[in-house]
Amino acid sequence: MPKLVFSRHGLSEWNALNQFTGWADVDLAPEGIEEAKEGGRKIKEAGIEFDVAYTSVLTRAIKTCNFILEYSDQLWVPQVKSWRLNERHYGKLQGLNKKETAEKYGDEQVHIWRRSYDTLPPLMDPTDEGSAAGERRYAMLDKRDVPGGENLKVTLERALPFWQDEIAPALLDNKTVLVAAHGNSLRALAKHIEGISDEDIMDLEIPTGQPLVYELNDDLTVAKKYYL
Repeated sequence: MPKLVFSRHGLSEWNALNQFTGWADVDLAPEGIEEAKEGGRKIKEAGIEFDVAYTSVLTRAIKTCNFILEYSDQLWVPQVKSWRLNERHYGKLQGLNKKETAEKYGDEQVHIWRRSYDTLPPLMDPTDEGSAAGERRYAMLDKRDVPGGENLKVTLERALPFWQDEIAPALLDNKTVLVAAHGNSLRALAKHIEGISDEDIMDLEIPTGQPLVYELNDDLTVAKKYYL
């Protein structure tokens, strides 16, 4: 039975400040480091042994992946990094305080921007400060693939090819897989794996630093799901 473990990165510095983060490359907060380490300890206690780990190209997810592997005594496990596992891009909201943004635009509008499946945030222009368009880590991408803002639908559309090309084949080969990524990239993949509706996905929240385990059938449908 293939096994898949999701881990949302530990609390980041901007999570702690209640700021929209998205593709901004912020570090883990001290609490986030401890969350990631504890996640690794729980995985070790559960006896889960990985064959491969996947993560994004953002520091907070990469460090979470490293801490999980280190504290489960599996730091040697091969890692694959991909921009397709990045957090959703929050457009012009990135860096803004969520409470202050709600006071300016209203709680309902901010809730829609944050949780709606198919509503885009205000888009960032490639020339805007903070745009990923000029970053070396994305230099291999067609400029059209560097987003100015994403909703969950778009996040799933760019994460799904990585699932189909990398993660699913590993699981079909009966490998045990770790995906250390972000709240929305993991929500997008969970929507696909679990067949969650566009409406119900708004209510799915994946906690920081808490490993989510899927035991899968041979066709990669979910047989069992639980948190460690």
